[in-house]
Amino acid sequence: MSGEWLSLSQVAEMLGVHPSTVRNWSDHGRLPVHRTQGGHRRYRRSELELWLQAQGKENLVDADQVLQRAVNLIRVQINEGRLENETWYQKLDQEARDHYRRSGQALFQGLVNFLSTDSEHEAMAEARSLGYEYASRGNRYGLTMAEATKAFLFFRDALMESVLDVYASAQISAPNVWAKMLHKINVFTDQALVAFIEMFQAYKEGKR
Repeated sequence: MSGEWLSLSQVAEMLGVHPSTVRNWSDHGRLPVHRTQGGHRRYRRSELELWLQAQGKENLVDADQVLQRAVNLIRVQINEGRLENETWYQKLDQEARDHYRRSGQALFQGLVNFLSTDSEHEAMAEARSLGYEYASRGNRYGLTMAEATKAFLFFRDALMESVLDVYASAQISAPNVWAKMLHKINVFTDQALVAFIEMFQAYKEGKR
């Protein structure tokens, strides 16, 4: 192909994002893409240039970089003793603590996936599933409703702070980008919280 056509890796380099982000944007219709007879993704340079003009550089947030940097921030928060200082956490044995940490990672991964796509139906199903998981954990390890809620809110707040810090450090100032990101965070975590409350209440009423 001529210089008018670009491969996925060339587009990733051109946009300054990870190749998996380009693949994700392409598959969800965010980026103009063509397929060869062999099924490979190819991009027309002129279309990309028009797309960049319409999007603006500030709209290009690399989901993989957001994930990695935010994960690092969460690890710092935990290593600084924030988690160990939580009264609900002090009641748990090592196995329960490990399970809660994994639930926190799952909540974060689900949110980042939602931030990088527009598949709201799948994201809401995942959010509810995570809410059920938090309720199950709290009930299994003998936490009260208040304690289990604090556990959920701890991880929710930690991941929100991390994502916000990453966006701020990337010097993203476009209001529409921030508004969309904050809306998605609220929609995802609210759905998880509602599912958590419903399930925990069902446990207490003996319906589960």
